[in-house]
Amino acid sequence: MKSFGKIQQLLFNQELFMLSLEQALDYILETPPADSMKNIETLSLEQAHNRVCAQNVISPINVPSFDNSAMDGYAVRLKDLTQSMTLPIAGKSFAGNPFTDQWQPLSVVRIMTGAMIPEGTDAVVMQEDVTVNEDGSVTFNTLPKINQNIRRVGEDVKQGDVVVKCGQFLNQFSLPLLASLGIPQVQVFPRLKVAVLSTGDELVPVGQPLKEGQIYDTNRFAVKLMLEKMNCEILDFGILPDREAEFEAAFIDAQKQADLVITSGGVSVGEADFTKAVLEKVGKINFWKLAIKPGKPFAFGKLEHAWFCGLPGNPVSALVTFYQLVQPVIARLSGVAKYQRPMQFPALAAKNLKKAVGRLDFQRGFYQINAQGQPEVHPVGFQGSHMFSSFMQSNCFIVLERERGNVCAGEKIGRASC
Repeated sequence: MKSFGKIQQLLFNQELFMLSLEQALDYILETPPADSMKNIETLSLEQAHNRVCAQNVISPINVPSFDNSAMDGYAVRLKDLTQSMTLPIAGKSFAGNPFTDQWQPLSVVRIMTGAMIPEGTDAVVMQEDVTVNEDGSVTFNTLPKINQNIRRVGEDVKQGDVVVKCGQFLNQFSLPLLASLGIPQVQVFPRLKVAVLSTGDELVPVGQPLKEGQIYDTNRFAVKLMLEKMNCEILDFGILPDREAEFEAAFIDAQKQADLVITSGGVSVGEADFTKAVLEKVGKINFWKLAIKPGKPFAFGKLEHAWFCGLPGNPVSALVTFYQLVQPVIARLSGVAKYQRPMQFPALAAKNLKKAVGRLDFQRGFYQINAQGQPEVHPVGFQGSHMFSSFMQSNCFIVLERERGNVCAGEKIGRASC
């Protein structure tokens, strides 16, 4: 009989041959956009929110389109101020109603924020930095710097600049920018079509009574919610029984209609876990089994008409692999030029953490700043891959390196993914 230590070493050696998360991501981020992304759509700005831009958008104008004031105050010419620090007001310039009279020497112009500055203006002096005299003249305490408080033509955006690049998300920042340039519509890639299906005789749709040995199909429900957030077009193929022929038929039908097929369950090594076998029959497996926990039995492959992601059946494993792997797949297939990985922060372990060497570990945790002003993370609830309720108390994943073992309270954790 092998000793416990030798068994542990054997398991560790087996997991060394698994693909790392970084290797899987590198592979995924080389995935080309889906063929359907060639069907470019033209939408109004109101319709384009959360879509992916399909063109480089060029600014047709300068922003600002004219020199204007950054402050409420007084437009001045420096040569006038060097002769007298007290000058009369020649007129006023308002936003949308500029000063158009002849600007007499040795005078200033009262000006408001956003108003066009009169020709010859060297600076705008804030109204708080002057004294208004009883006779209506204005006294300046110091000489301003040249161009002080003046917004010059094209200072924000120059005519001909690329303001939104092909492959960028159109959001609450980019769309108002396009509106400020007078651009009424934009070309976008179509929404990615994603087919979703679950496998397992034990699964029951939410709302139906459970029989002995059955559980509710929460994975498909959770995946659909996350796909909605990513603005995908969802094709729901429901729950499939543990019969390979039926699964294969539905699988083939789904991949004809979708750009991406996502299954839940059936990618492990049990007798009824035949997703991998079907995938090998109708497509190609690019990788299967990763050195991560939870989420080891994750499959990624190419079918005749679509790509494929096989999520583990355990709900926590399914959610972790969706966040870490399916999101970048969707981004790449949708035409996103550069996928932004989840932000990660260093922190201290607030409590002891259990960890076995061999796989990158994602534990549910709560990230906060402690009384000493240091970022720290607390483990939340039990970490079993079937225990979904702990997500309700968590706000991050505690990411523990593949080669790391148990962590003691107070030790530094390299990454907390929020």
